[in-house]
Amino acid sequence: MNRLQKAAIVADLTKRLRERGSWCGETHLQKAVYFLQEMLHVPTAFDFTLYRHGPFSFDLRDEITALRADGVLALEPQPDPYGPKLVVTDGADRLERMFPKTLKKYKNDLEKVANTLSNKGVADLEKLATALYVTREELPNGSLRARAQRLCELKPHVSEDAAEESIIFVDRLLKRVAK
Repeated sequence: MNRLQKAAIVADLTKRLRERGSWCGETHLQKAVYFLQEMLHVPTAFDFTLYRHGPFSFDLRDEITALRADGVLALEPQPDPYGPKLVVTDGADRLERMFPKTLKKYKNDLEKVANTLSNKGVADLEKLATALYVTREELPNGSLRARAQRLCELKPHVSEDAAEESIIFVDRLLKRVAK
């Protein structure tokens, strides 16, 4: 997938998240792209690393900045203490017209991620994305308990109950995707 196709995917996901009421700050978009790429295997090829609030891609951060510079995304300021929301601009419409086949190919995946994550706050997204990370990267054959414990080791502020709930949520998503 070339850079402009990836840009079309990121812009389309932003639009879908916003249409469903997501705050859609950078953290929301980071986690949504992580799920799109790692759970649904959409080949965006962003490198993610476990970071402060879960999986994070510096490449994606740079792409979001580039999309803002290119007039595809913009920041919508919010009153303190909140950070800005990302919004699509007319530039996103141009990308949509340039890559209808790409967007059609991944439409169902974009819908699944937007429908699943749009109502989640940053704290929930951190837990869920880290649960997916632990399940995919660290303990793919680990028990529920082992994965929840590992999530708690990585994120000590997350309770064991919340970690288990997040692992269960991700396991259900992965089962649905496998069908």
